[in-house]
Amino acid sequence: MIEQQIKSAIRDIHDFPKPGIIFKDITPILKDPVLCDAISTAFLDKIKDMQIDAVAGIESRGFLFGLTMATKLGVPFIPVRKAGKLPYSVNQKIYELEYGTATIEIHTDAFEPGNRILIHDDLLATGGTVTATSELIKEMGGHVAGFSFVVGLSFLKGLEKISAISDNIVVLADY
Repeated sequence: MIEQQIKSAIRDIHDFPKPGIIFKDITPILKDPVLCDAISTAFLDKIKDMQIDAVAGIESRGFLFGLTMATKLGVPFIPVRKAGKLPYSVNQKIYELEYGTATIEIHTDAFEPGNRILIHDDLLATGGTVTATSELIKEMGGHVAGFSFVVGLSFLKGLEKISAISDNIVVLADY
């Protein structure tokens, strides 16, 4: 049921950010507080058996439901940001993209070594950013408890890539 509600709300933007791409725009979901609450509830129901010490949300749309989950779980929220956006001391990870490289950062004091971190983003495509986030969390002494996504694009094989990191993967709407 939640999958159909999400799919009904998402709009497709053709040729964004470049020709040939069909962008799955989740911003219409944000206009519907009842749907937002239903999404948060669905996530919490699906992750209830995971031991989670913190939720890491990937910039920027991963902040939306990531913070909500962390708050409802009573655990810290960890913003994972692009290079140069966090004001304090950071650890960073440079990773490959299909068209170059990117860098993500997490504050050095974001979590304690040994903490189990749920990594959240709005959309799972190829899995590159969440894999880099996983590697950075591990390098900082954390453990990946699992992953959560509002949308998954299964044809891009990201799920296959991240399943080697954790088999605790929640995707509410898959295409």
